[in-house]
Amino acid sequence: MTEKTSALNKKDTSWSGRFNEPVAELVKKYTASIGFDYRLAMVDIQGSIAHAQMLSACGIISAADFKAIQQGLAEIKQEIEAGQFEWLLDLEDVHLNIEKRLTDKIGDAGKRLHTGRSRNDQVATDVRLWLRDTTDQVIAGVHQLQTSLLDLAETHFDTVMPGFTHLQVAQPVTFGHHLMAYVEMLKRDAARFADCRKRINRLPLGAAALAGTSYPIDREMVAKTLGFDGVCENSLDAVSDRDFAIEFTFAASLVMTHLSRLSEELILWSSPRYAFVDIADRFCTGSSIMPQKKNPDVPELVRGKTGRVYGHLTALLTLMKGQPLAYNKDNQEDKEPLFDTADTLLVTLQIYADMMRGITVNKENMRQAASEGFATATDLADYLVKKGMPFRDAHEAVALAVRYAVDHHCDLSDLPLATLQQFASEIADDVYAVLTLEGSLHSRDHIGGTAPAQVKAAIARARKALE
Repeated sequence: MTEKTSALNKKDTSWSGRFNEPVAELVKKYTASIGFDYRLAMVDIQGSIAHAQMLSACGIISAADFKAIQQGLAEIKQEIEAGQFEWLLDLEDVHLNIEKRLTDKIGDAGKRLHTGRSRNDQVATDVRLWLRDTTDQVIAGVHQLQTSLLDLAETHFDTVMPGFTHLQVAQPVTFGHHLMAYVEMLKRDAARFADCRKRINRLPLGAAALAGTSYPIDREMVAKTLGFDGVCENSLDAVSDRDFAIEFTFAASLVMTHLSRLSEELILWSSPRYAFVDIADRFCTGSSIMPQKKNPDVPELVRGKTGRVYGHLTALLTLMKGQPLAYNKDNQEDKEPLFDTADTLLVTLQIYADMMRGITVNKENMRQAASEGFATATDLADYLVKKGMPFRDAHEAVALAVRYAVDHHCDLSDLPLATLQQFASEIADDVYAVLTLEGSLHSRDHIGGTAPAQVKAAIARARKALE
C-alpha cells in the first residue's frame, strides 16, 4: 500500500481504497449532502436496526453483533436528540456519519451493519420512512383545517353573500356554502395523500446497489418490522424510483392551489371595497409609512409560497426525466425540494387552521353585495318557466327586464308589478317572494345546493367523515 493510499484510507470514507488521491475540498463540499439529509437520522437508525435484526435472524451476523449494533445505535440516537452528535462533512451524508460513529463505539460489529445493503437502497428506505410519517402529519393537518372551516361554515350556514362567476355577481349563496366548497377540495386532498401513502409504503431495502444481494436475506421480515405494506419487487426500480416523492409534491401542490384560491378571496374580501371579512390582527402587519394599513400578509404569503411548491414539483420532474437506470448521484437533489415542500405545506396548514378561527364576518356588507348585480335574475327566469314559458323565452324576457332596471338604477324587486308584466304577462304578484335573497337560497334545496338546510346537512356529513 502506498503512503498516499494509506493516508487516504484514514479519511474514514467507505470507498477510499479504490482511489489514488483524496477528493478535492471543493468537490467534497459540492457533493456532500449532510447539510440537509441529517434530518433523516432517526429513520436511518430505525431502518438500520431492522436490517441488523434481519441479518441476525438469517444467520448472516451473530446475535452478539446485533445486540452491540442495537445498543450502539440507541446511544447514537440519544446523542443526536441531545444535540451532542458531531456531523462531519468528510463523511458526506447521514448514513456514513452514523455508521462511522457506530464503528467507533462498538468496533467490528459496526462494520458488519452494512452487509447486504447499499447506500442506494438505504437512502431510498430512509426517505420513504420519513415521507410516510410526514404524509400522516399532512393528512392530520388537512383534517384540522377542515374542522376550522366547518366551524365557521356552521356559524354562517344561512349568512347571505353573492356567489360569483367571472368575479361578477351571479346568484345568492350562503357564506357557509362557499366555505364548504373548500372543505370538499381538502377532502380530495386528504384522499390523494392517503392514496399516495400506499405507494410510499413499499420497502426498497434488500435491492442493495441495484441488483439485489447474494446474502440469504429476508426482505419481508424487514418490511414487517418497519411497517411497510410490502417490498419493491424490482431491485433496479427500488433504488432509482422517486415517483413517490414526485407524487407527494404534486399532491402538496394541489393543496397549495386550493389554499391560494382561498387566500385570493380573503385578500379581496378583507379590502375596504368588499369589507366582507376581517382577518385577526395576529395574521396581519402594518405599513412602515401608511399608518392606516392592515395588510393580509399570511394569505399573501400562502399565495406566494404556492409558486415555491410548484417550483419544487417542476424540479423533481426535471431531476428524473433524463436518468437511466439505476441509481445516479442526481438523486441526491431530491431531498431539498421534498423537505422544503413538506415544511412549507405543514406550516401553511397549521397557520391556516388558526387563521380561519380568527375570521370575523360582516353579514351586512355581504348581504348588501348580494342585493346588487341582479343576483335573483335567474330565479325570475325559473319562475317564468314554472309558469309555462320556454326557458329561452324566459331568459330573453328577464334580460330585457334587467336592462330596464339598469337604465332606471334599481333592482328587479323594486320594479312595480305592472312594469314587470310588460316583459312577461305570466308574472303575478307572487313574483316578489321569488326575487328575495332568502327565496332564492331556499329554492335550491337539494344535495349540493346552497339552501341553508342543505348546508347544515353537508356540514354534518363532513363532520361524520372526519370522525
